[in-house]
Amino acid sequence: MSVQYRDYYEILGIDKSASQDEIKKAFKKLARKYHPDVAKDLPDSEEKFKEVNEAYEVLSDPEKRKKYDTLGANWQHGQDFSDFPGGFGGATGDGATYEYHFGGSTGFSDFFESVFGGGGGFGGGGFQGGDPFGGYGGAGPRARSNAPAAGQDIEADLLVRIEEIMTGAARDLRLARPSATGEPGRETTIRVKIPKGIREGQSIRCAGMGYPGRNGGPPGDLYLRVRLERHPIYRPSGSDLECDLPLAPWEFVLGAAVQAPTPHGPVKVTVRPGTAPGTRMRLKGKGLPSGDTGHGDLFLEVVAEFPENSTEEEMELWRQLAEKSGFSPRP
Repeated sequence: MSVQYRDYYEILGIDKSASQDEIKKAFKKLARKYHPDVAKDLPDSEEKFKEVNEAYEVLSDPEKRKKYDTLGANWQHGQDFSDFPGGFGGATGDGATYEYHFGGSTGFSDFFESVFGGGGGFGGGGFQGGDPFGGYGGAGPRARSNAPAAGQDIEADLLVRIEEIMTGAARDLRLARPSATGEPGRETTIRVKIPKGIREGQSIRCAGMGYPGRNGGPPGDLYLRVRLERHPIYRPSGSDLECDLPLAPWEFVLGAAVQAPTPHGPVKVTVRPGTAPGTRMRLKGKGLPSGDTGHGDLFLEVVAEFPENSTEEEMELWRQLAEKSGFSPRP
């Protein structure tokens, strides 16, 4: 199966020499534009946001970016590849190849999983040099055994939105498992339930959805590792969330009453006069679900935002402030 190369730099609209700060700014700008909760009037917003999220997932991680850049140096945009190491399918010791293909709302593209997903990632199998049907590949007496053998389990990543774990959700997942002989299987659709409050790194078990057994042995299971989607506003930390609260320069000095976003809805917060940038405020119980009825907290960090373009009148007011103020940030 061939996989099309994805240009993550082009998706974010940045140069290959972009700094981490430039990558972060590009992600925030595009994420706020395409996030499904914001861009409800754009029919392709969800797919666009997935592309932006995936590009940021790679380019914001130095190790992933280095691996991606090494790959990209040998490829042109739009070129297909099928034999990249760690890609699709698994080879047994006797030379047979097996594929386990996923589709549907997985969150990651086949390209991402073939490069970064490792064994059993979305888009294809991942058993390199092992037999997915009970570990009986290769030569020797075990290879000729007629004893029942359980099928191998499969592990894969499932990208989940913060909004989905607030109340729980369901996801339709298409998969095509190979038969016990290695022949491609018929595609089926299963409904995966995403439990309320599930954490990053936890797994959802789909019993019997792994590789089939051999000689009457039971099938393996499919384990979906939860990966939280990068959010344009919130940064998860267990059941807590962190969030930037942008303020204008005069709001730091004069104080203000502003609306702060939370997954539970906007909350009005009071910023005291003289508040310093970097100050953190805690909103109790406004984080992610924790336990049966509880919730974590949301921590707001106030950051300064300056107008990108000022009118001449505004510039004159800034000049007057500079002349009349006795404040100096430097000793």
